[in-house]
Amino acid sequence: MVSLLLASNEDSASMNMLSELVSLGGWDSPREFDHGQVTGHSSCDVEILLIDGLHIWADGIDEEHSSLTGSKVDEVLVLSRHVSASETPALTLHAIGVPGEFPHGEKARSGGITGTAVPPSTRFGELFRNMCRIAKEANLEKEYDLTLEATHHGPVLQAPTLYLEIGSTVEQWEDVRAARVWSETIALCLGMSDSSSKKDWGGEGDVMIGLGGGHYAPRHKAVISESDVWVGHILANYAIVFEEQAGNTPPSGPWSHSVRTAVESTREAFPGGNIFVHLDRKSFKGWQRSVLTDFLSELGVPVLRGKQISPP
Repeated sequence: MVSLLLASNEDSASMNMLSELVSLGGWDSPREFDHGQVTGHSSCDVEILLIDGLHIWADGIDEEHSSLTGSKVDEVLVLSRHVSASETPALTLHAIGVPGEFPHGEKARSGGITGTAVPPSTRFGELFRNMCRIAKEANLEKEYDLTLEATHHGPVLQAPTLYLEIGSTVEQWEDVRAARVWSETIALCLGMSDSSSKKDWGGEGDVMIGLGGGHYAPRHKAVISESDVWVGHILANYAIVFEEQAGNTPPSGPWSHSVRTAVESTREAFPGGNIFVHLDRKSFKGWQRSVLTDFLSELGVPVLRGKQISPP
């Protein structure tokens, strides 16, 4: 079982992050395979896969890697650039999938298949909290937004996956300091450093799904920052689309499919976990909160407020 670090030759931030990771040492010589260049770590179950195309289109790359190398992929961490309309400098991470896009079953515009979600890596919370701490120690918090994002884009994979990103322009993509924050965070969380805090999922624990709010999920981010909770999918309001409720009948729209998909995908990533939902309450109307709470109850998922979620 290996953690696969996926990098792309077409992504300058990805190559910057890869260079910093390799500079930490402990890597074997690269080997060439049909799907890309593979470099294994000498003392940890970690492999780097460098591909030529952009990773958002690399559907099935985890299974292809296992087939070609014989290494069973336990999770995928994708090294990537981040792009935003505001061009805000950012260090960010997120799970992948497009559960809120429809009609379902079609190729999505940014990779993935509409209506589906890839299980999130169980390291979401730990990676985020350690990235924030290391970035602050490097005095980058005034230059970069240290954040997370709602689930979005491809590729379609079977292994639990997260995107780790530097944004949002070429100046930041090529900033060695930003890449170093991610390389140190990855080394810490995957057991590649002397001070490793590797925390593997052991089959029990509280796992948070975030529903509602904007793409950068500030209310969910605050809860995750101030607790030691495990983290599953985060869906922004744009992925939870309601149509107006008529009388006492449940509202139509793809909202229930999106929520069910996020819950099922998170359960797949965290077998045995105590899955709960944190709602960005102000982003929903009262009837929407009631409908969501009732539906989640049917799925066996409680809704907790921030003050009910234990601090570390």
